[in-house]
Amino acid sequence: MSYMIMFRGVSRFLRTNPVSGQRSMSQSSLDGKVAIVTASTDGIGLAAAQALGKRGAHVVVSSRRQANVDKAVALLQSQSIRVTGTTCNVGKGEDRENLVQLTVDQCGGIDILVSNAAVNPFFGNILDSTEDVWDKILSVNVKSAFLLTKLVVPHMEKRG
Repeated sequence: MSYMIMFRGVSRFLRTNPVSGQRSMSQSSLDGKVAIVTASTDGIGLAAAQALGKRGAHVVVSSRRQANVDKAVALLQSQSIRVTGTTCNVGKGEDRENLVQLTVDQCGGIDILVSNAAVNPFFGNILDSTEDVWDKILSVNVKSAFLLTKLVVPHMEKRG
């Protein structure tokens, strides 16, 4: 249920042009823009990449597994979406840095970041979870998202 609410929110955001406040963005409204979408080879991340790409953005998709990246890139290319793909485990600083550098090198900059990657390594009664579980959740879901944002913002500022 919460995924559906989140997806509706993302969809609503993508349909709204923040500059003019108009609904139903045109196909070219994101022409020339570059969007990084983490964990974007399936589910909500892939849907966000498709929505951005269909509106003209060059999307950079990522996943921890190369096979997933290859599959998503092929799908998006079949939909005439400009796409670049790479592996990235957002929990690793070197991977985050490589994602940003690849995007800048191959696409010329960064305009949009959809930090979609997250983990949930525990299922069950929350009171039965361990400190290690919480460290993992906070490290990937919060800390990594912040650190990636920190890497991306200077490139966004350069592009206005």
